[in-house]
Amino acid sequence: MSSQGLYRRLVRADRSGQSKPEQQQVARNGLRHLAANGLQAVGDQVVNARTVLPWLLSALGAPGALIALLVPVRESGSMLPQAWLAPVVERRARRAPLWVLGAAGQALAAAGMGLAAATMTGVAAGLVLVLCLALFSLARALCSLAGKDVLGRTVPGGQRGQINGLVTVAGGAVAITLGLVVRGLGDVGAVAPLAALLAGAAVAWVAALLVYRRIEEPVEEVSARGAARGDEQPARGEGQEGGLARSWRLLRQDPVLRHFVVVRSLLLVSALSPPFVVALAAEREGSALAGLGSFVIAQGVAALIGGRLFGRLADRSSRTLMAAGAGAAALVVLAFLALLAVPAARDAMLLYPAAYLLLALAHTGVRVARKTYVVDIAEGDRRTDYVAVSNTAMGVLLLVAGAVSGGLAVLGAEAALGFLSGLGLLGAVLGRRLPEAREEAATQTRGAP
Repeated sequence: MSSQGLYRRLVRADRSGQSKPEQQQVARNGLRHLAANGLQAVGDQVVNARTVLPWLLSALGAPGALIALLVPVRESGSMLPQAWLAPVVERRARRAPLWVLGAAGQALAAAGMGLAAATMTGVAAGLVLVLCLALFSLARALCSLAGKDVLGRTVPGGQRGQINGLVTVAGGAVAITLGLVVRGLGDVGAVAPLAALLAGAAVAWVAALLVYRRIEEPVEEVSARGAARGDEQPARGEGQEGGLARSWRLLRQDPVLRHFVVVRSLLLVSALSPPFVVALAAEREGSALAGLGSFVIAQGVAALIGGRLFGRLADRSSRTLMAAGAGAAALVVLAFLALLAVPAARDAMLLYPAAYLLLALAHTGVRVARKTYVVDIAEGDRRTDYVAVSNTAMGVLLLVAGAVSGGLAVLGAEAALGFLSGLGLLGAVLGRRLPEAREEAATQTRGAP
């Protein structure tokens, strides 16, 4: 089967406005996006700050303080630098090489984690793993920023959500496999197997960058702003304007971007609630490795079921899918809290994986929708700015929301879950008021000089 035929089977779209050579180029690029990001998804399931890495640090005897740093370092580390990285990306005529550079950084970081796990224990192992995770997150920030831009340049609107969805499906299949392996390990020491998995993740990123470097990216789309930054010496203060100051200015002056950032912060209900569900289950089961395997499998099932479905829904209306996902996650949390008040339900272990599965399913929809929305809502360097500014703002807001929910967790995981469900309900309401992405992008194009 030709690449075009395979791509047609995977991605549904109206191709009537494209010539045959254009369709062939889009098919080649689309399949390369799928392959490279699918390989990245393999690595992501291993370098997972919510599942695999906490197990590994526990097995290595690292202190709990280092384990608590994993999620903030992983999430904020990949978001906060993007306002500074945006000018770097905009100066490049081709941006795919930046993704390749980021993938190489993630491969090195994963290899470093595997080496530390195989040769160190205790505090030293924990410190090296957290440091490698910080480097991993910085490299991922570059991939996140450049990757969305390259996807917008090489794949037409109406197909991008499906590509994001298919990548999510691939990640789900890997998660199910990994979960089955973890369950099979039971109480057996997991250091050596997890060190080997980290080495395999590094190989996956190397394979991903070899695929991604073959994407046929147009080079004529170099903005005047980006060219000026590449040719001229920046004036005093311009470097700062290209970073936080410019991000703050865009947030103040662009109501659509500001609205999106507010809504995205409220979508954290689906991202921050699952660890509390796992913590409550661990208090009752006590079998760390085998029990957590059920949650890894649930995560994979959610991605496998929701990836393609939500990809198509995101191409129809990513705004609606974001709002629906936030509302669904909030309702799942509220139902879970209500069942916890019933003694018979509270002691039923099936309750916890089921709640986790539904939350993971909602998060899959939210994640695919917000990625598609930010790519579709703008064109050119405006898209780069939107991705960078929204991700940097989210890095800060994630730390704030994590600190608040963590503080409430002192009163019990139920209190933190109640707070997060309230955020989700508000996000569902405000999300419905966002403009449709492609309509907003068309408006900006018409208004451009």
